[in-house]
Amino acid sequence: MIHETAIVEEGVQLGEGTRIWHFAHVRKGVKIGKNGNIGKDVYIDTNVVIGDNCKIQNFASLYHGLTVGNDVFIGPHVCFTNDLYPRSAIWTDERLTKTVVKDGASIGANSTIIAGVNIGKYAMVGAGSVVTKDVPDHALVYGNPAHIRGFVCECGIKLEKKSKKKNMLLFICPECGKEISINDTRHMESEA
Repeated sequence: MIHETAIVEEGVQLGEGTRIWHFAHVRKGVKIGKNGNIGKDVYIDTNVVIGDNCKIQNFASLYHGLTVGNDVFIGPHVCFTNDLYPRSAIWTDERLTKTVVKDGASIGANSTIIAGVNIGKYAMVGAGSVVTKDVPDHALVYGNPAHIRGFVCECGIKLEKKSKKKNMLLFICPECGKEISINDTRHMESEA
């Protein structure tokens, strides 16, 4: 379903069941997987790749250089940048800095994702955050700049620390009971 007011340029690949709503603009070379939902006034720049089952809320801006995995939620007014040193008179593809959002991640409303950042699987970015550094799998980040405030389950609930062994933390989800190990020591001091 493509709303009559949406602009979908030639050369866009849309998966089966994907819906594009009012006044959205999808540029040439974009690939969107199946069962996606592209909200009102969303802008998707050239060659952006979006996986299956993604929900992109109203007024989000996804710029060239972005790759989005499967089952990703992008909240309203989220903005992805693609040039670390922007100047209006200077643009070439050599200035492009790529960004990746991995499967299952969620990005809250009004967040800004700085070019070159990778957001890990099932990570969660709180509303209004400015993400300037990579976000590890399952991390909960928020603030300006965003910092790790804990870790979340695939079901979205904040995990509780169960145990610590050398370079590994074991968490458990109080909702579904799933256990998740975090073994990257760079993030342990940041864990709330």
